[in-house]
Amino acid sequence: MRRAVGSRERERRQAYLLTAPAVVVLAGVALYPVLGAMWLSLHRFILVFGERRWVALENYAFMLQDERFWGALGNTAYFTLVAVSVELLLAVPLALLLDTAFSGRGFLRAAVLIPWAIPTVIGAKLWAWLFNADHGLINRLLGEDINWLGLPVYALHAAILVDVWKTTPFVALLVLAGLQGIPEDLYKAARVDGASRWRSFVSITLPLLKPAILLALLFRTLDAFRVFDAIFVLTEGGPANTTETLSIYAYKTLMRSGNFGYGSALSVATFVCVVGLSLVYLALLGREGRR
Repeated sequence: MRRAVGSRERERRQAYLLTAPAVVVLAGVALYPVLGAMWLSLHRFILVFGERRWVALENYAFMLQDERFWGALGNTAYFTLVAVSVELLLAVPLALLLDTAFSGRGFLRAAVLIPWAIPTVIGAKLWAWLFNADHGLINRLLGEDINWLGLPVYALHAAILVDVWKTTPFVALLVLAGLQGIPEDLYKAARVDGASRWRSFVSITLPLLKPAILLALLFRTLDAFRVFDAIFVLTEGGPANTTETLSIYAYKTLMRSGNFGYGSALSVATFVCVVGLSLVYLALLGREGRR
């Protein structure tokens, strides 16, 4: 018994030693910047004026009264909710198609990954040309002169379309991985009992896909809530800040206005929202895992 306990202790110490370098690197590239942003957020730090002084929670108090912050938060929440919902609705039937055996399935699986493989900035720039009000392909096909990126009613939804085009293949891959983990014997038993395809989908596929769907929602929600590059390339947050997200507002405050204190406070607020969302999804995943 003592020998077994000693062996486990040695294995535990060895595991700590092996993971220590990764923990140190993670702390350096992730934890230190977060703590640094939190510390800066407690200061009034405007580099251009050479001003740096301790203000405690004044930046956060101002944030709660900042209409632009609440507008950016609303844009971010709307973008995340609509984009992730549409991606999931498109990804599930796409994954079901990719899971079906047919000639050319391998080619189709590779083809659907093309939007995901294209760098986001390049893809967004391509879409910016397609949305161009004067000579964009979309207006030529529609026979209309719509300023897709210049009108508030269209701009944010155009950005959502680009995000859906870009990341639906990623969600479909995660769902496809979940589908391939479902035993084929369950479907055979359902067919023997006379269940239709729809009944098998509702009673077998969807319940067993819940962990994969929740995992896909976790990744995509956190990614969409931090959206920056696609919207910045398309509109830079315009027109009139109607497509401005929290990340873009923080960037403009930090890099264009030079207000590092308030910009850091905005970054911390974004980080807190992301952590809160991740905790909700992790709780849901843990509940599914215990069933």
